[in-house]
Amino acid sequence: MSTTDRRALIVDAAIDLIATQGIRALTHRALDTALDLPAGSASYYFRTKRALIEAIVDRITTRSRADFIAAQLTTAGPVDPDATARGIATWLDRLLAERRNHLIARHALILDLLSDTELHTSLARSLFSAERARELFRAMGIPDSTTAAADFIALLEGVVFDRFAGSRAKLAPGTPDSLRQLTTLLTIYFRGIGT
Repeated sequence: MSTTDRRALIVDAAIDLIATQGIRALTHRALDTALDLPAGSASYYFRTKRALIEAIVDRITTRSRADFIAAQLTTAGPVDPDATARGIATWLDRLLAERRNHLIARHALILDLLSDTELHTSLARSLFSAERARELFRAMGIPDSTTAAADFIALLEGVVFDRFAGSRAKLAPGTPDSLRQLTTLLTIYFRGIGT
């Protein structure tokens, strides 16, 4: 196994460990045990816990950007609010279905890193792109696209949290009901902001 592959394996295991056992369970030794690696392997690749957390933040961010590109959400041409709501809802539903552990680990780390401005800021920006949101609202003709983008990201953060840990956590992603709930919420939002 290459160094890059081994590092990725350790980072993915770290995300899963945080998601299933909490932030306090994240140790080099726990990762070695979870991956059945010789003692000291995780610390060889990530000398400090901070280096490991930096790699987790990078992994979540990189995956989020790749998922967004794969979703092919575009702001070219006139923006149809209903179609945009359906597209973003589909993307969010896939995020909830495929990356639950990323979402749980991200939220656990965001709270744990409140006093670490650099990592906290990076992690807070790891899921949604403010620039993409500004582009969307500019294309919709919203005068203050910066404020609209910040508000929209706050809405998305709340929706995602509600769906994996809040009152709607039992609404299974990847189902028609899940997609309908997300689409309805976003359609109402886009219709309202466009008036």
